[in-house]
Amino acid sequence: MKKLYIVAVIIAAMQLYSCQKLDIAPISKFTEANYWTSTDKAELVLNMAYNQMYNAGIMWRDEFLGDNMVHTYGTSDPNSIRRGEATAALNLFASEWKDAYGGIKTCLVFLANVDRIPGMPEELKNRMIDEIRFIRAYIYFRLVNYYGDIPFFTTEISLDDAYKVKRTPKSEVLSFIHSELDDIMNGGHLPKTENLVPDEKGRITIGAACAFQARAYLYENNYQKVKEYAGHLINEQDKYGMYQLFEYPAKKEESYFRLFTPEYEYNNEVILDITYVPDLKTWSNMSQMAPISKRAEISADNPTQELVDCYMTMNGLPVKGADKDPAYNENDPYVNRDPRLSATVVYDNYKWLNKDGSVDTIRTAIGTKTDDSYKSPVDRQTKTGYYVRKYYDWTMSSNNQSGLNIIMFRYADVLLMYAEACNELGKIAQQEWNATIRPIRERAGFKVAAALDYPAAKSQAELRDEIRNERRVELALEGLRWYDIKRWKTGQQVLNGAIHGFRFAGSAGATDGGYIRVNQYTFNNNRDYLWSVPLDQMDLNQNLKPNNPGY
Repeated sequence: MKKLYIVAVIIAAMQLYSCQKLDIAPISKFTEANYWTSTDKAELVLNMAYNQMYNAGIMWRDEFLGDNMVHTYGTSDPNSIRRGEATAALNLFASEWKDAYGGIKTCLVFLANVDRIPGMPEELKNRMIDEIRFIRAYIYFRLVNYYGDIPFFTTEISLDDAYKVKRTPKSEVLSFIHSELDDIMNGGHLPKTENLVPDEKGRITIGAACAFQARAYLYENNYQKVKEYAGHLINEQDKYGMYQLFEYPAKKEESYFRLFTPEYEYNNEVILDITYVPDLKTWSNMSQMAPISKRAEISADNPTQELVDCYMTMNGLPVKGADKDPAYNENDPYVNRDPRLSATVVYDNYKWLNKDGSVDTIRTAIGTKTDDSYKSPVDRQTKTGYYVRKYYDWTMSSNNQSGLNIIMFRYADVLLMYAEACNELGKIAQQEWNATIRPIRERAGFKVAAALDYPAAKSQAELRDEIRNERRVELALEGLRWYDIKRWKTGQQVLNGAIHGFRFAGSAGATDGGYIRVNQYTFNNNRDYLWSVPLDQMDLNQNLKPNNPGY
């Protein structure tokens, strides 16, 4: 798959859409009449659709919509949304709409023209068609989760129709997505992950379709269906693919950390990821999130104290609340913590492992006088006392261009979906706990009974909180937190009020216990679970009105 990501891919595919249908096709340009002549050209368009389905920029942007990360320098559209300042004219509302429908256009063009290709093997064509159908379904899934009711069509529409099309109810679009995914899984055209040859790594598989189906039902809170499809991936691996939690063979305790390093791309936990290629197709978000001493240009997007506080101690106890670990020391807060914290977030006195095995110490506390030390709310260093470690690519170029793949679906997420579904359908049982939460925590490095053993004495509501927190820490900074907040309807609880950083910046103890306030979020239950339909689109097409509430 990596071999397909070359500049010519994008150029060739984009040329296809710049042409008009003519009775006589000009030989100097690509048109529908002369483009579809080979399988290679079809692969260029398919690859363009992969690029439009998902990318690192979307993942990080979605992460900024939750409470795990906070934008702390300059302006950003996700920050405007979280501060309650967004209007229908916000650029992000328009750009996401445009990009998503551009992806839909690519898929529809492919489906309308792939039969033109002479001599294309039927098995290959059917597989590519199902990949495109998956991509189209995923883009529509993005759209309904952002905007709710949306314009929906499965064949190309004319420009005149585009000015008249109405919004289709979200429920109808989701019904189409579920039907498509079932049909794709039953069609038998997609391979299992273990049947992919090396050049096909990153291609859509039957396992990816099943994981997508589970997530789509999860976002509807249809827990019976979540359990069914997540269960397929757990219990029917001969049909859906062989997946398991990744373990680093040299040091098991580094497994979670190594899962997000370039040396272990396409490992057996990854169900589907987006392929990047050093020097050819890259992303550069780490330049605003990593420690300054690790070549970041500025620290503009930082992990929050709210995220850090979610990680248990190694005694299997929380650091906040009535059941907090009595051994936890708020003045020395990063010792004896869940190892996933250090694999995700950089904090004061952090031991940074380099690719060559050497270790650097990162100091972030005020007065430690390093490139990474907190200085003030307006300096280029961290504003929360934290930097990002997860997804840091230690092979990236000197200008922070990373070729590290971005994971869309992985097996730990499947286990967490299954655990949540079991608990929502009736308190999770010991057998279900031992098949899901326990192995995730064992892989993380926990060894004590308080973390691993089934908590039989806890109520369903208490287990709900525990499973939700486990989902947060396991999947932190993977672009999923906002969608969990959205489906749990906890926006008013976690996105309405002050967002904090660490205590070691000289803040007055009388204010929030000394934890620095870095931003103030505002959440309106009647408005903020959906985005506005772009203002310019409503100006062009009055049938898109009325807008979503609050805009």
